Order: sequence, then C-alpha cells, then structure tokens
Amino acid sequence: MCRHLARIGPPASLAAVLLEPAHSLLHQSYAPADMRGGGTVNADGFGAGWYPDPVSGPASDPVPGAVSGPAGPTRYRSAQPIWSDASFAALAASVRTGAVLAAVRSATTGMPVVGTAAAPFAEGRWLFSHNGVVRGWPGSVAGLAARLPVTDLLTLDAPTDSAVLWALVRHRLRAGEEPGAVLAETVAEVAVAAPGSRLNLLLTDGSTIWGTAWDHALSVRVADGEAIVASEPTDEGPGWQPVPEGHLVIAAPDRVSYSAITPVAAAGPSAVGAPAASVPGPDPNPTDPRQTDPRRTDPRPTDPRAADPATRPHDPGQDLPEPRGAHR
Repeated sequence: MCRHLARIGPPASLAAVLLEPAHSLLHQSYAPADMRGGGTVNADGFGAGWYPDPVSGPASDPVPGAVSGPAGPTRYRSAQPIWSDASFAALAASVRTGAVLAAVRSATTGMPVVGTAAAPFAEGRWLFSHNGVVRGWPGSVAGLAARLPVTDLLTLDAPTDSAVLWALVRHRLRAGEEPGAVLAETVAEVAVAAPGSRLNLLLTDGSTIWGTAWDHALSVRVADGEAIVASEPTDEGPGWQPVPEGHLVIAAPDRVSYSAITPVAAAGPSAVGAPAASVPGPDPNPTDPRQTDPRRTDPRPTDPRAADPATRPHDPGQDLPEPRGAHR
C-alpha cells in the first residue's frame, strides 16, 4: 500500500509539510505504522503536486523536474524513493504553498515502477491519489473501464489500477459532477466489481479535500485554519481524528464532514448517504486516534474485504536512511 497526504492551510514550505514532521510522508516511506499487509516500505516512487502561493504567484523560473498545466498545480514525480531524491529535498525547502497533495508508492506486484505511475495524477485544477489495490485487476474493472472514451484508455499515465481509477473519476469531473459524489460512487462501484479492494482516494482542487476510507485507515485534522487528510497522522499533536471506515470525508480549513458510502452496482443509485457528521473543527478534547481507532488493532476477520491482503513483498535489503523520529 502507498501513503498519501493532502493539506490546505496557510502557506508553508513543502519541506515543512512533507519532510520535517516527526512522522512525515518521508518517514512513512521507510517506517509506516499501518501498511495492512501491503509491503513494508514505500520505495517505488513518489510525487507531490502543489498550487501557487496566492501571494507570490507562480514561480518566475521553471521548477527543475516539475510539470505544470496552463492554470493548474505543479507536479514533481519520480520512480525513486523519496529519501534518495536530493533534488526534491532542495526544491521542497524553497517552494511555499497553501495547498498540496503528495504520495509515496508501494507498487502492487506486477505493476510498473515508473515515475508516471506515481501519484498525484492531475488534470486542470485537480490532483488525485489512490492508496490501496483493485483486486482481480485488470479484468474485474474491465466493465467499468469500458464506459470511458478509448482515447482516455490509450493515454493513461501508466497501466495501473490507480491510473484507471483516476480515469473513471476524471471522466465524471469533466462532466461537472459533484466531486464528493464522484469519489463515493466510484468507490462503491469498484467495491462491487472487485470485492476486497482497498480504495482510499484523495482529491483536491486546492480549496477543498475529498477523501474515502475503504478498507484502510485515513485520518483528518482541522485546526488553526489548516486541514490535513493523511494515511497516518504526521505528528503526535492533538486534533487528529480517524475517518470512519466506509465513509467519504470532505475537509477544508474551517470544516470537516463525513458521509457513509454504500456499495452499488454500476449505474445504480447514489452511493452517498446522508451526512454522518459535520463539525466546524476538531474535538476540543481529542484523543489519539491510533489508540482509539479499532481499525488499528482489529483486522475484522469477518469482513470479506479484509480476507485478501495485498501481498507485494519488498526487498529487506533496501539501504534505508536512519529514521528521523521514533517509529510508532
């Protein structure tokens, strides 16, 4: 499984968001706390996408190794482990942004390890990431993919399950559909077509974050004008809350809400239930979700989606850096 994070808040350097926290995305790349059977490290590439600082505007000089759309975010993607890319470390220290989505990748067995397979995927103002696996790939989702234009299938970033999930989501975003419904219904349809899939999705337009927790953990913190949705809390600070299993989360710097996702067949009724919660900010007396979230300790063996864990092994001989903080 991969690890990913989206953040919207006051402008900060990419390094402050992705590299420096005690359990940053960098730390999660080689010492993740909750991989759920999908390998032990995230060494198969990484990526980051960020939006221009509204104060300083777009950089006057192009960012080496980064690609940006005509009016959208800038991306940096690599097939290297994030810890081995000195160019990104230097870039991250100098780039400031108020909105970012980034991921470190652990590739599913049989899928290519190339930079274009790393999230985030992008089009226009959108950034997208998938943490998980589609079971029975590719046949299980062939019927869903058949609804896409042939040119979309011929121009996938990479021949991977994540790239097809992005194509399914993107096709509906292009039609102007509501982003939360798009994510929830995509997860619901894939869950029926490919039982046992892990479908944690993240999507942002630079002002709102949409995410799904489906057979894997996701946490959110909204405080002090900042919203972060991440595979794992990036620090020991207060305010982190687990996203309920099987739910859509919508987060912005001043609010967070949750809605249940109901599996449906393709072209069925809406998969988004009534909002389960909507709050202006974090619990005033928060507890550590890693102590209270039963998903961290209970594998729920009776849940058929938990019966088939991802199996991709990683080379234990990887030359990993010394951890920056205690592995939790």
